[in-house]
Formats: sequence, structure tokens, C-alpha cells
Amino acid sequence: MRKQILLIFLIFTVLSLDAQIQKLAGPRIGMTVVTPGLTANVLRKDVRLFSDENTEQWTGSLGKYGSVTTQYGWQWESRFADGEKIVGIVEWIALVGGIEKGFFLPSISSMVGVRTDKGFEFAAGPNISFGGVAMVIGAGYNFRFGDLNVPVNIAFVPSMNRTYTHEAVYDYTHMHDDEGNPLEPVLESEEYTVTHPTGSRISLMVGFNLNR
Repeated sequence: MRKQILLIFLIFTVLSLDAQIQKLAGPRIGMTVVTPGLTANVLRKDVRLFSDENTEQWTGSLGKYGSVTTQYGWQWESRFADGEKIVGIVEWIALVGGIEKGFFLPSISSMVGVRTDKGFEFAAGPNISFGGVAMVIGAGYNFRFGDLNVPVNIAFVPSMNRTYTHEAVYDYTHMHDDEGNPLEPVLESEEYTVTHPTGSRISLMVGFNLNR
């Protein structure tokens, strides 16, 4: 146990040297390709957002078509260990998608990873969107043009299954018989559940940052 603690201490000591690796916080723009599923159906306006009323339409088009949407947002970051060749980073990325389609679809990711002095980085963490909570995995490279940094990142969010419960539907039209006696409501459809995949998301993002 002592050897493990000593090893961890030595690693942090090495990584705690002054780093020359750029901080790449700043604006992000890009696009996301969505595979067939609930998110693609919403973007294609096959179904209404946050609605599962039209099950016929859902089963008729769900899983057949993907979609593409733009993304716009901002990235913040901080470091938990600095080194000459590599740094540990924590990134927070807030994005809004679907604007060109008349939607406001926010998503937030918190990713932990590493960035090298050559500009390569890899990170992973949770992603929160209207589709739920999922894991996001990303990789990227920073292109330098003088004082201008242009980080380019690719991120992947896997598809998840989302289950909806349809409550039983009753007909309350006739609540009394001809003699005025109360009647039980008529059951039109029983309660049931349906499960739909959200669809995977693959995003290509570009950022801009000036050295200070």
C-alpha cells in the first residue's frame, strides 16, 4: 500500500512541472450526425418533442432514418496536473443543437482526460441531454497558426433505450345509465410500455482560441 501511495505521489510530482501546453477554452461550432432513433425522429419532425402520443407514426418511421444538426456552444477547462509533455484536464462543454431546424436542444458534457504538448487529447465523461444521461468519449488535435489555436475534436455518444409508459385510457362519456345510476368508465386501451432507442451521436467540433 505504501509503495502504491509513493508511486502516485511521484507521478503527481512529475506532472506538476510548469507546462507549456495551451489552454483551449473558447467557442465551439460544428455538426452532429445522429443515427436512426428517437433523436433523429425529433430532428426530422416525425414526432413532437417530448411526446409519445402518436405511436403509429413512431413505429412507422422510428429506426429508419438518421439526421444531421449543427452545434454551437462554449468549452471551459481546468487542469488537475501540469507537466512538460502532458497535462490532465477537466472540460465542461455546453452546446445547443437543432437551431437551424427551429429547435433548442441543449446538452452538457463534463470530460476528464489528458492533452499532450503535441496537441493531441483524449477525454471521457458524462453527457446530459434531452435523451437522458450517457457517456461521451472524445479525441482531438490542436492546430496552431501563430498565436491562434484551432482545436478540432470528434466525440461519440452511444445510443440508449428509452422506455415510455402509456397509461390506460377510459371513456367517461356515459357515466350514468338511463335511470341515473352511476356507471364504471369504459376501458378503451390498457396500460402498456414502449421502448425506443435514442440513436448514437457523432460530433465534429471546431474551436478558436488565442494565446495570451
